[in-house]
Amino acid sequence: QDITPQGWNASYRLHQPDLERLLRKKLEGYDLVTLKTSTRVTSIDQTETEAAIRTQTGSTNRSETYRARYVIGCDGANSQTRTMIKSELDDYGFQERWLVIDLILKKDRPDLGDHSIQFCRPDRPMTYCRGPGNRRRWEITLLDTEDENRVTKPVHIWSLLKPWITTDEASLERTAVYTFKSQVARNWRHGRIFLAGDAAHVTPPFLGQGMCIGIRDAFNLAWKLASVINKDAEHPLLDSYEDERNPHARAYVEMAIKIGQIIRSINHNDALNDVSGHRTQSGKMQSITPKLGPSSLTAPRSNSNTDVEGRPASQFRVQPSNELMDDVSGYRHVIISNTQPKGLKDSIFWINASEQEEADKLLKDLNAEAAWIRPDRYLGAATKSIQELYEYLPNFLKNREKCGDYNETSFS
Repeated sequence: QDITPQGWNASYRLHQPDLERLLRKKLEGYDLVTLKTSTRVTSIDQTETEAAIRTQTGSTNRSETYRARYVIGCDGANSQTRTMIKSELDDYGFQERWLVIDLILKKDRPDLGDHSIQFCRPDRPMTYCRGPGNRRRWEITLLDTEDENRVTKPVHIWSLLKPWITTDEASLERTAVYTFKSQVARNWRHGRIFLAGDAAHVTPPFLGQGMCIGIRDAFNLAWKLASVINKDAEHPLLDSYEDERNPHARAYVEMAIKIGQIIRSINHNDALNDVSGHRTQSGKMQSITPKLGPSSLTAPRSNSNTDVEGRPASQFRVQPSNELMDDVSGYRHVIISNTQPKGLKDSIFWINASEQEEADKLLKDLNAEAAWIRPDRYLGAATKSIQELYEYLPNFLKNREKCGDYNETSFS
């Protein structure tokens, strides 16, 4: 694959349980984090200053109460947090049962393909996925008349897979029946309680974006919560989380449904017409990159390039270390300009475009002299001068004691 403007390949293969184990291990390494397993939340109450979470541990039925400034419900598609804040779901109408089969190859089978394949069969659509290592996956639509207990039996599974692979060539690792849905919560926030991940949205899997959307939720919310908790920003900044993420997630759900409709298309010409707007001339499907929804941070300004605000930022290698910008700047706001900015917080990472060829190229591509990249790596602004960028930036990024010659604004 070609390297994208973000500095990485367009897509990667991974085994999600492996990623989850890595994340859990990293989480356990933080002194300020306590991981409670086999524990469920029974209620959440909140005041103007905090939230109280009551829990019950499965093995002992022991009840405990925790107090926090904010609560994030990442508790899955059947989210109790979503129920507790009485957030309704918008249902897009796509609901299908699919049989998911994970295999471990016993011998090399390069003929299966080094990529994902959608078998667009109107009677029974299927998906083949090339996983990492010797792991392969088939996802197969279930008919309305098929019983879940029967279809997960090995004899039935191997009969479905017979056109491609046999028991001599692979072993079953896991089988499960999932009901793929298309739903997005109407409200992602109630006071100090937030929804994220599958608690806020569930999507058909045809774009491979389910967990990716949830990770974007976390990256969007984390830096905003940190800014408010550290008293750099005011509480209303958190309103921008739902404003930006809700429309963004809906764009992926709607596109996944369209791909599902193509897979089920009976007429070949109809399928080609449906897909033609989302592919290159080579016939390859293109990933969508929707803008963030409009918020107090992405609202158009007269002194900024409104076409780029809320879009993913490009990433380049910073010299002389040749490291990616993320590795150099960390999880911080980044300003790119030819002139060193004045009047900003010391925590902001500045890249001198006059000394970085790739940074200078980025500004030229943006038709700008200065750019602001947020910690979640979306473009905040691109302006004709560093002075205009300063006027555009929210006040929580400014240090009034270092304003220099720039005029202060009331925008926050």
